[in-house]
Amino acid sequence: MYRISQVVTITILATLLSGCVVSIGNDDFDDEYEQWQSRQDRNLRMINNLDLGRELGSIEAEFGQPDFTDSFRRDGEAFRVLHYRTHHSHSDGKTTRDETTPLVFIDDQLVGWGDMAIEKATR
Repeated sequence: MYRISQVVTITILATLLSGCVVSIGNDDFDDEYEQWQSRQDRNLRMINNLDLGRELGSIEAEFGQPDFTDSFRRDGEAFRVLHYRTHHSHSDGKTTRDETTPLVFIDDQLVGWGDMAIEKATR
């Protein structure tokens, strides 16, 4: 009889507790989401207020480290393209080039931003 009451008690407890879910550590995910969201909003806001002709050094000091950088030399001119995250495309936790806006510099002077600026600068 004692054995049967133990089995019944365990079965009842198991049934009652089977629907319980304990979520631990979700705050980190929310913090990361807010960080990249606020970073890309900040980048977009700053890009929308840029002026052509700004120095590369002042942009890097204001924006911080770019997500991607490209550079090359052609016909004696130094080209640099800094890519900053400005929009969300994939929920994979990684920034890809299609989620960035390029800032185009020739000889350390800002000549444009966006994909069209790259095309025009490299013709």
